[in-house]
Amino acid sequence: MNYFFSLLLTLFYSASCFGGIATEVSLRDKIGQMLLVGFDGKKINAQSPIVKKIEENNIGGVILFDYNYHTKTFDKNIETPEQVKKLNHELQYFAEQGNLKHHRIQLPLLVSIDYEGGQVNRLGEQYGFPPTLSAAEVGKRSAKEAETTAESMAHTLKTAEFNLDFAPGLDVNVNPDNPVIGKKERSFSRAPKQVIRYASIYTHHFLNQKIQCAYKHFPGHGSSTRDSHLGFVDVTDTWQTYELEPFEFLLNSPEACGVVMTAHIVNRQLDPSGLPATLSHKVLTDLLRNQLHFRGVIITDDMQMKAISDSYGLEQALVLAINAGADMLMFGNNLSVPTQDPVQVINIIEAKVQSGEINQERINEAYQHIVTLKKSLN
Repeated sequence: MNYFFSLLLTLFYSASCFGGIATEVSLRDKIGQMLLVGFDGKKINAQSPIVKKIEENNIGGVILFDYNYHTKTFDKNIETPEQVKKLNHELQYFAEQGNLKHHRIQLPLLVSIDYEGGQVNRLGEQYGFPPTLSAAEVGKRSAKEAETTAESMAHTLKTAEFNLDFAPGLDVNVNPDNPVIGKKERSFSRAPKQVIRYASIYTHHFLNQKIQCAYKHFPGHGSSTRDSHLGFVDVTDTWQTYELEPFEFLLNSPEACGVVMTAHIVNRQLDPSGLPATLSHKVLTDLLRNQLHFRGVIITDDMQMKAISDSYGLEQALVLAINAGADMLMFGNNLSVPTQDPVQVINIIEAKVQSGEINQERINEAYQHIVTLKKSLN
């Protein structure tokens, strides 16, 4: 009897050890989870480049677009509701298969989109999706009407099998002539309390459908006079401290989005060095993490936007962003710069960790934030 009991214990112990080995996460797999990338194609199969990248490199997420900057046509990823749902379903399926093949923990792929409503809306009526309202229009309406709009958008995302929306925007409409926020009607209001009111409605409906959401663009893009897609943007003289109020309030609410997206803006009021917020330890760690107590995932706005790509080399930008506190790095592969191979990014980050330029603990911390976020999707 004792013999069999001892044998059972030995087998259990062996299985536990094996399980530990099987679930050990490599540095490269952790780095892969830190990437969210764009790709070409409305259909995929096992041989598609994006499928192979996800499977072989444990890529954390993808982002879908309708307009294709390189072909100057609307042929990127979106055609009809049925096509998008099939594409998203298959992306998730191939991610699961890759995890099985490589004995990785089963974390869902983040399948994301910019779906704010109004002008920033990749799921337009022209493709067969329901109509939406811009944030500015919603901000003029009653809370009840905002509830209806947010509920409809959440349902659209859920049906299409997205699990992350880069919305709602918390930018306060400080400058109505702002070419990237005010002019595009992307702000709910010039009053922080109104931004909080409407953004909280969107947050509730997204999370209610198990759609994670992202507050953007930290620490506030509403006062800018230029577009960071096109180059250097400095808000030092125009930024108002009340632009932080929506972030401060919502991040400490019982119901809060699990992601904050950074802005590629220089704000010497917050970081006298002149580093863009995306690359600033003072903004992302000292302010967002330590002062505002955010514990979720910090994701960069697209690292290929000219505010970053024209001023910083890829290696320098990666080191600065990660050391600043960014957990995920977005490469939308839909701007004027060449397509970015995620393997090159992983290689660079791995080398920087090995050289000591990036602390491995920073990678571990980012990975844990991502795992926690993804577990919230179940």
